[in-house]
Amino acid sequence: MRSLVLILFITIISCQGQNENQMTQDYTNQLINETSPYLLQHAHNPVNWYAWNDQALAIAKEQNKLIIISVGYSACHWCHVMEHESFENKEVAQVMNENYISIKVDREERPDIDQVYMNAVQLMTGRGGWPMNVIALPDGRPVWGGTYFKKEQWISALEQISTLYKKNPEKLTEYADQLELGIKNLDVVSHNPEDVSFSTEFILESIKNWSNQFDHSKGGITRAPKFMMPNNYHFLLRYANQMNDESLKKYVNITLKQIAYGGVFDQIGGGFSRYSVDDKWHVPHFEKMLYDNGQLVSLYADAYLITKDELYKEIIVETLKFVERELTGDKGNFYSSLDADSKNNHGELEEGAYYVWQKQDLKSILKDDYTLFSDYYNVNNYGFWEHNNYVLIRKDDDASIIKKYDLTSDQLKDKKESWRKILLAERNKREQPRLDDKTLTSWNALMLKGYVDAYKVLGDESYLDIAIKNGEFILLNQLRDDGGLNHNYKNDKSTINGFLEDYASTIEAVMALYEQTLNTKWLYTARDLTNYSFDHFFDDESKMFFFTSNNDANLISRSIEYRDNVIPASNSIMAKNLFKLSHYFDNEHYAETAKQMLNNVKPEIQEYASGYSNWLDLMLNYSEPFYEVAIVGKDTFDKISEFNLYYVPNKIIIGSKKDESLPLLQNRYVDNKTLIYVCVNKACKLPVSNVEDAIKQLKN
Repeated sequence: MRSLVLILFITIISCQGQNENQMTQDYTNQLINETSPYLLQHAHNPVNWYAWNDQALAIAKEQNKLIIISVGYSACHWCHVMEHESFENKEVAQVMNENYISIKVDREERPDIDQVYMNAVQLMTGRGGWPMNVIALPDGRPVWGGTYFKKEQWISALEQISTLYKKNPEKLTEYADQLELGIKNLDVVSHNPEDVSFSTEFILESIKNWSNQFDHSKGGITRAPKFMMPNNYHFLLRYANQMNDESLKKYVNITLKQIAYGGVFDQIGGGFSRYSVDDKWHVPHFEKMLYDNGQLVSLYADAYLITKDELYKEIIVETLKFVERELTGDKGNFYSSLDADSKNNHGELEEGAYYVWQKQDLKSILKDDYTLFSDYYNVNNYGFWEHNNYVLIRKDDDASIIKKYDLTSDQLKDKKESWRKILLAERNKREQPRLDDKTLTSWNALMLKGYVDAYKVLGDESYLDIAIKNGEFILLNQLRDDGGLNHNYKNDKSTINGFLEDYASTIEAVMALYEQTLNTKWLYTARDLTNYSFDHFFDDESKMFFFTSNNDANLISRSIEYRDNVIPASNSIMAKNLFKLSHYFDNEHYAETAKQMLNNVKPEIQEYASGYSNWLDLMLNYSEPFYEVAIVGKDTFDKISEFNLYYVPNKIIIGSKKDESLPLLQNRYVDNKTLIYVCVNKACKLPVSNVEDAIKQLKN
């Protein structure tokens, strides 16, 4: 395989194409009929783009043409660069149109396609990223690929592979056969027949191996770029506090503070960018993704609950202001992302142009406040980026600034509010980043849960209202009559059969809604979606869930997503869901499946713990006590609000103001009383009537 890869990656002298002015070839670009903002960005390219559909694949087979599969997303900076350099170029388009069927894919709409071809690219090159560009045989099997290519490299590769296909097609077929086997052997999880054994010692050993990469001064991992990886720090936060590990507590809080101080957090408009290109969280890759912001709100909510650090509260509030202002639709749906690029003063697309500041402009806008502002946000060498631009970043805590400038905490708070208001208004005069206004079910569920978690710790009813409205949106628009979910929503149309990520994230989100509303509709929705997932995604052999439904058209391979990434793996979320639902519904099948799923991945965890943090979080539920808290009576909601003030990650809450048929609530109602039952595996301690006593039972 490697020798053929070398043949396919030979660099050849780029050929001179026809003069663009001499090119009169007609083209037909099919993307104008799509709804994806990313595909529509390419709708006027001279490339004869198709979307991924049966028609495009049939034409490739009929004409016996190789396929170009180009994958990206609307907020992707380097996707825009390659579009401008290559896909808008008529010379490039001629080569593509004459020799290939070219298919554009929005990876956010079709994560299944992205996953298959990304696996291929990683096998071929050892790396991946977006844009991703793959050449495949007419049957869709990949033979060559990579990420971003300069125009000359792209033309050279296209011409060479086209020539090889015409003169010696069996070489490409031979390579496709080998690569197909490699792809099918990736993301394969075997049924682990060994006895189930989960322990805190195993988790501790995993963290020890992982901790060799910890950056104890700047937070995160000791390398650049730095990704926030919310679930990693959510798990480490839980373990540190549940097991009273002071060193780990310190590391997690350093990380959360440095992220909050950094340029990856929009200090003026709130919300997070995807990652920082440096090791101090300063200069972000400026796109803002819904999934990051939803998960980071949940993370900072738990951190605030534990520490009561006002910085963490500020992060929650400002991020949700951003989401409500810029990523929320009229129906309570959440949009996907904001682009990294926007137009600069010269009318050219430039990464970060909307967000950066120049010193003279800040002096002019802020006047007498500039000195304090520039010190607080480091409009100096520490905050300098490039081309006279500064990305706002904090270095000192509020207490230091208050002391240095002889301010009160309220005065500094008022200053910051004033700066945000003034500079946000000024910034909005600029060309704003493009919005990807498609709605994805899985990402909406992550944001929904973020709002629930913010409500729990801050008690702001508007947050719960927004979460409920989004939940209702999903049920009304994305849930089909057959009980399945659709993945995408745009222009009042719900499309694309849902993937496991949609089911797993939605189940998790509606369970969170149930715990705060006690509306059993949400709990039964979680159960019904789970049963649908068993019917259409479950693999009886491995006891894991496929990423795609058995109703979907076959791709090269049907993968099982189980390694946690920026978003936890759909299988790890599903396993945690099954664990909780087994308690809610006393369902042994759910319980045994969750246990087996965790046992299946256990052999891989210690070698690369950061890729299994959500699985480790589930393992804590088995290795340490896990509580069922049942609250019954007229004051149930007051008791839940009190419980929300305590950090108890190893519990579920179930409750009712009246007699209820759910297993944990049966025969628990007593007239004129509100009782709290603390149980472990259905064995309950004596009921108590106040939350403090219940917390003591939990601690004991």
